[in-house]
Amino acid sequence: MTHRFTVLFVVLCATFHIAFSVTDGLLRNGDFKQGPRPSELNGTVVSSHNAIPFWEISGFVEYIKPGQKQGDMLLVVPEGAHAVRLGNEASIKQKVKVAKGMFYSITFTAARTCAQDERLNLSVNPNVEKNDWGILPMQTLYSSDGWDSYAWGFQADYPEVEFVIHNPGVEEDAACGPLIYSVALKLLNPPKRTRANVLKNGNFEEGPYLMPNTSWGVLIPPHIEDDHSPLPGWIIGSLKAVKYIDSDHFTVPEGKRAVELVAGKESALSQVVHTMPRKVYVLTFAVGDANNLCEGSMMVEAFAGKETVKVSYESKGKGGFKRAKLQFTAESPRTHIMFLSSFYTMKSDHSGSLCGPVLDDVKLLSVRNPQRAA
Repeated sequence: MTHRFTVLFVVLCATFHIAFSVTDGLLRNGDFKQGPRPSELNGTVVSSHNAIPFWEISGFVEYIKPGQKQGDMLLVVPEGAHAVRLGNEASIKQKVKVAKGMFYSITFTAARTCAQDERLNLSVNPNVEKNDWGILPMQTLYSSDGWDSYAWGFQADYPEVEFVIHNPGVEEDAACGPLIYSVALKLLNPPKRTRANVLKNGNFEEGPYLMPNTSWGVLIPPHIEDDHSPLPGWIIGSLKAVKYIDSDHFTVPEGKRAVELVAGKESALSQVVHTMPRKVYVLTFAVGDANNLCEGSMMVEAFAGKETVKVSYESKGKGGFKRAKLQFTAESPRTHIMFLSSFYTMKSDHSGSLCGPVLDDVKLLSVRNPQRAA
């Protein structure tokens, strides 16, 4: 009897754990490999709101298979993958169990088709903040594969939320919306300042989920504040995105993760830190290239309050980095640290894809002996 009770208790605990734990990776049927039944398809158009397993759809949604064509245009879907296309005012959504109060990032992979001004609206419901949603522009193509992965962050206000991807576009052709072929979730651990670094997440090791079957990194979209950033601690207050990259597919100066500043001065990364007025600080960081055919003269500008330094780097597109520093005296209890790329750079493969210098291993420390640190 005791044995049977123990087994039952373990099963119940396991069930409870599965119901409330979160694993990093694809959502249920996040790669859309499980498609509608033939009776629920009108050509490529999905005819039932729950035809795609684990997803609910609304509006004009198409189920796209490898090799699918639109007129004379081949819809490029990665080999073996399936995708959905969101037409005018269409959306897909899925309910996920999360840990209330924790921070998460959503990563999804998308491609433009024939619309000129494509963008996607991301949101979670329910939430405490009524305007907790984001619009991700897709006009700029950053990869040479035709696909880009994007990340968006949110705080879970309830133990179960519904994640929504919505296409707010209104095109003459409803079949001109973006393609989406993978959606993943990751629990973020908010980084803290330490004695070794006044900055949070200065090594960029904490960030969004990186799709293992892709080689183009993840875009952190513009106008992202630090409270819900998929790159914890950092603000992307610029007009263009920055790219989050990993050492499995790129060369990074330190650790497993780094950031590529892919859009010149329109691609800026910043953080506001607590400082003591009249105290001297030293900002150190690494600048390099990602070994991704991004060649030419690069320059990273670093700002700390009113002080600035420009760090040049001559890239051969094959990996490498140099270290730099900026010493300054804090003038207020809060100092704005910011990095941007001085130039626009494109890959040498003639794809027209934007690229730029890699930033990594950013540290900020106060110094007791300014002469020795200089």
